[in-house]
Amino acid sequence: MEERGLVLIVEDEPTISELERLYLGGAGFGVHVETDGRKALDAVVRLRPTAIVLDIGLPGLDGIEVCRILRGRGDWTPVVFVTARDDEVDRIVGLELGADDYVTKPFSPRELVARVRGLVRRASGAIAGDVTTLGPVSVDSARRRVEVDGRRIDLTATEFDLLAHLASQPGRVFTREQLLSSVWGVADYSSSRTVDVHVAQLRLKLGEAAGAIRTVRGVGYSAADDG
Repeated sequence: MEERGLVLIVEDEPTISELERLYLGGAGFGVHVETDGRKALDAVVRLRPTAIVLDIGLPGLDGIEVCRILRGRGDWTPVVFVTARDDEVDRIVGLELGADDYVTKPFSPRELVARVRGLVRRASGAIAGDVTTLGPVSVDSARRRVEVDGRRIDLTATEFDLLAHLASQPGRVFTREQLLSSVWGVADYSSSRTVDVHVAQLRLKLGEAAGAIRTVRGVGYSAADDG
């Protein structure tokens, strides 16, 4: 089977890490496992993984802090959080730090594989198209590059795909459910709050150009269509 890239699993529970390793390996990914946050940070530098499956509840340096450090270094390797906390606040905090997705224990290994596949596909530049301009914002789908007034903006893979999807049809209003299906590739519409968090993060990064993304109350979001 053709290898799809290396996934770094950071998990201190052996039964869970072994399950993740078996399913991700069976899907064609190379897999490396670390059991604590500090070793994980070293492994990211050493191995340059394609994606990271990161448990939040690690001993010592927890997953949220690991993600914070990575993003602070300018490392935007796609991250999927694994959390045992069925608390929306924890998930939102994680996403605000730059995580791309999350699954909650107990989770389906097949769902985890699907999430990782989707992130790797998007980060590799599977979305094609021309450069779209939304006022001062330019979205280059082929190069996966976003600029505001010529200044490059660093986005996670999911943040980029969300903006690119909205920009693909300026003025069209997408519901949260449509965005979850098209961008995340999931049908779990109970997690639609995830869309709101990513939109908030996008606006924060776009700064004065945040108006490129418009909220349509009670419906969803659209990209500005007034150039």
